[in-house]
Amino acid sequence: MRSTVLVARSLQKASVPPALLSDPTPGSLQPTRLAAHVNGAGSSCSVYLASGCRVYRIEIRLDASVMLSKGKESLLIPDNAQVISSSVVDRCPHRSEIQSVALAEGEDDCLILGTVDSYGHLIVSRLDIVADDIDRTSYSVPPRDCGVGEGSWAGVCFSPMQQSMVAVARQLCKTIDIYDQDIHVRSLRTLWYPSSFSFVQYSPHVNESSSLLATAEGSQLSIWDLRMNNNGGCVHRITGSVGDIIYSTCSSPSGLIASGGTDRAVTIYDPRRWSALSRWVGCSKFEV
Repeated sequence: MRSTVLVARSLQKASVPPALLSDPTPGSLQPTRLAAHVNGAGSSCSVYLASGCRVYRIEIRLDASVMLSKGKESLLIPDNAQVISSSVVDRCPHRSEIQSVALAEGEDDCLILGTVDSYGHLIVSRLDIVADDIDRTSYSVPPRDCGVGEGSWAGVCFSPMQQSMVAVARQLCKTIDIYDQDIHVRSLRTLWYPSSFSFVQYSPHVNESSSLLATAEGSQLSIWDLRMNNNGGCVHRITGSVGDIIYSTCSSPSGLIASGGTDRAVTIYDPRRWSALSRWVGCSKFEV
């Protein structure tokens, strides 16, 4: 397998205006309360971030002429970026703290924004990225248990092949609910507390639909097939080092799955062979 190394061209940072958000809420350990979308030819970037029960939108100017600055041991030094505008997204009326924000590109120059709070309440909105009025339509899906019990981290992700399909994970409930818009399709029951999950992507020349879901459960990476009923839909489990927790997982268009966590390593898996292709050990000073 031929390896490809990505090199950063620039690193820019922007400060959230204090008038927009003065005291952000702590949230959970997983950094899933922020999503970004690069506009047009890369001249600006729209960042959607959640704090408390609200979602905020910040548009940041991207300066292509800014050169990459490096410090000691090739540490990247960020340059300050200009905040063009900031506003509150009013289409996400949650009653408890928002845990995750996800973006997907829709048709007709619109973005699909998904938010889920600590009790599993899902809100999906279509946002116009061209007109000044960014709000189009939205729908809301209440949790299956009507929000009874204790709140915890919850995640949301969209299917890359089917925009109407969205998955919602709830940590303490050990469940992942699959929806087709606001229609509940099925529920997946995990063995451990889910901490990250992602639909497995496939390139167009691969004869597969986006029916596989990769989920991080404790030290295990579980693969779920939404078309299967045997074993609750779980088709395989990959066990990592005992005691290590997987915090993050994602997939590439080729179908490969990456995961990382407390072992400070990134492992690449091939779901068609159920084996690890490569492992980058010690890639981070702290947990991935």
